[in-house]
Amino acid sequence: EDVDIPSRRVLITGATGLLGRAVFKEFNENNWNAVGCGYRRAQPRFEQINLLDSIAVHDIIHDFQPHVIVHCAAERRPDVVESQPDAASQLNVAASGNLAKEAAGVGAFLIYISTDYVFDGTSPPYKETDVPNPLNLYGKTKLEGEKAVLENNEGAAVLRIPVLYGEVERLEESAVTVMFDKVQFSNKSANMDHWQQRFPTNVKDVATVCRQLAEKRMLDPSVKGTFHWSGNEQMTKYEMACAIADAFNLPSSHLRPITDCPVVGALRPRNAQLDCSKLEMLGIGQRTPFRAGIKESLWPFLVDKRWRQTVFH
Repeated sequence: EDVDIPSRRVLITGATGLLGRAVFKEFNENNWNAVGCGYRRAQPRFEQINLLDSIAVHDIIHDFQPHVIVHCAAERRPDVVESQPDAASQLNVAASGNLAKEAAGVGAFLIYISTDYVFDGTSPPYKETDVPNPLNLYGKTKLEGEKAVLENNEGAAVLRIPVLYGEVERLEESAVTVMFDKVQFSNKSANMDHWQQRFPTNVKDVATVCRQLAEKRMLDPSVKGTFHWSGNEQMTKYEMACAIADAFNLPSSHLRPITDCPVVGALRPRNAQLDCSKLEMLGIGQRTPFRAGIKESLWPFLVDKRWRQTVFH
């Protein structure tokens, strides 16, 4: 029998990743015809596309004719970008510019996912109009990607977001969830950064913002340019780890706050808080409280299963 396929079409790059999965699900569950593409982990659920292959990118966009493209694919690990600058620049800059050009060719609204790391963290909170000054190569490549997108597609949107967490397939998928093992194994002390101020943001909330932005744009072509979205709970990694321990009734006395500026790896901004009032004034946004969101994300990875029974039965 006939399956009713929604008429609004959205293409999501990086649909196998932490954010991309949430974005795909959000559109899919809200009456959009969503197609996700990925690369290494694509099959069987998603289209396998190498975003550096301009012919493949052209073909999928022309075949599917999306109204909206949400570009989640990126090399987002600052230390990997430092060690593989050319590959990171290819994906974060060149592929983004090409995608923007192809989107413009079919009249699709492109949302390019960027980062709070375009700012140096010295004078928060940052508005969309504040001058970026990235401290590390990751921030630089994402800023160059923003420019490439807006140069190739003046109707595109840039959405800057901070550190993300959510339903992970592996704890290492997020800089927030990766701490769970250190929290759980309380027999050895763990040093936790208590210097950098972060605003952990649930991928479900970012996905909702992307859909709301897309739907607003369908009604109003003036919706374009740069936007910020972020959770509003300020926490260091140490404070996040303590909140995770608290959410699961685990001890936190083995967690040690380190208040010095980190000396290894890529430079990080001290506090790159994003001002989100521009989206809020459009009536766009959603925020999941950190404790509720982190509990939902992490309980499948709980080592002590007895706890799970007491909470969920």
